[in-house]
Amino acid sequence: MKAAFVIFDRMTALDFIGFYDAVTRLKSMKFIPDLEWRICANKREITDGQGLAIVADAVGEPLQAYDMLFVPGGFGTRTLQHDGGFIEWLKSASPVKLKISVCTGALLLGAAGFLRGKRATTHPGALQELEPYCGVVLRERIVDEGDVITAGGVATSIDLGLFVVERLAGREARSRIAAQMDYPYQWKSDRVSQEDSSGNRGAGK
Repeated sequence: MKAAFVIFDRMTALDFIGFYDAVTRLKSMKFIPDLEWRICANKREITDGQGLAIVADAVGEPLQAYDMLFVPGGFGTRTLQHDGGFIEWLKSASPVKLKISVCTGALLLGAAGFLRGKRATTHPGALQELEPYCGVVLRERIVDEGDVITAGGVATSIDLGLFVVERLAGREARSRIAAQMDYPYQWKSDRVSQEDSSGNRGAGK
């Protein structure tokens, strides 16, 4: 399995790291030994909103060869959603089977057309800004639409990472990784909004 972690200037570091830390433990703790990932950007070095520098593995390379795409949020999304070059690059991820965002990363997935007709969420302060990009905006912590998962504000990145861990490798993997991270919180059903087994849409599993 190959994952692409997208980074960009003025992203929020915790958006990225919270998810990255949980999901990459699937490899280090041998739940998915063949998991591979690359840090992808449109330039070699980016700086987050506080000036932290991060070096990308892949610069401007098309994203279609990955199995999972992750996009964080941050103030940089406010301009990048209108940046034609960046959005065209992100659109190269169209064939990727699982697309994920946290916080205002949803604005970038939306600008790329990946949320069209879907339910989605984002940082509580950006819900209105998300509306033009998707079918329904929900004030939920995590919204799972099958091929696209969106999540709320900054600290949600850890919950989202553990949610994806469970989806990819099961509940035991989630429990063990959370314990290894010394993460004691268990959100009620993760406040996930998704289709239930009967096809009805509702909150929780």
